[in-house]
Order: sequence, then structure tokens, then C-alpha cells
Amino acid sequence: MRILGVDYGLRRIGVAISDPTGNMAQPLVVIENRGNGSDIRRISQFVDEYKVQEVVVGLPVSMSGEKGIQAQAVLAYIEKLKPVLKVPVKTWDERLTTSFAERTLVESDVKRGRRKEIIDKVAAAIILQGYLDSKRAGEAR
Repeated sequence: MRILGVDYGLRRIGVAISDPTGNMAQPLVVIENRGNGSDIRRISQFVDEYKVQEVVVGLPVSMSGEKGIQAQAVLAYIEKLKPVLKVPVKTWDERLTTSFAERTLVESDVKRGRRKEIIDKVAAAIILQGYLDSKRAGEAR
């Protein structure tokens, strides 16, 4: 079962995809967010192309668990995605994923310019992997 992971941002949207077994996430692409719906069309194309059965969108909550302005923007974006994708769209706590993605890329000696190009899809993969791991742990119980 393939699952798509999304890291929504006002300028860029990171996208990741799981392997067919739903065990491993890998970065897929970074989509420019132009605010004209082209990003939603691209995500819809990925859902069709990869036969995705579920989409997970990172939800930025504060360390105290509160939903701020960015979380509200993500929730509004999800409401735009749902009628187009026709597959379940879920949220996943994305606290510190961008920081973790940045640290991982720095430790991997990825140059600063390249990091900027790929960080959003790496963050999407981290969000998706967290969801996959949690889902697998829940199934094991």
C-alpha cells in the first residue's frame, strides 16, 4: 500500500512516497507553491501514478501542542486537497522535522545550495517515515 507524504509550505511543498509495502519513505519532489492550484494537480497526478491509497500531511504544532497560524494554513490546504484526491488525507505531527532534515543533510556533507533545493522533500520523507513506523507499531500490537 503506497502512501504519499506532504510537507506543506507557503513557497515550497515537499513530497515523499512510500515503497509498495508501506515500510520505507523516500523523498520524491519539491513543488513550487504558486497559489494557483498547480501544486494540488501535481499531488493528484502522483496519487494516480503511484496508486496511492492515503496521503499524510505534516501538521506544524508548537512544542506545547498548540496549533498556530502555520497549522491553520496546513488545515486549510488539506480542505482543498480532500475533494480532489478522493483518498483519505491525514495529518501527522511534524514538530522538528525540518530541523532534523537540515541536520541530516549537513551531517551528510550536502552543500548549502543543494540543501535548500531538497530539504522540503527530505522533511516530507521524515514525516512519512514517522507515520509509517507508528502505523506498523500499531499493527504489531
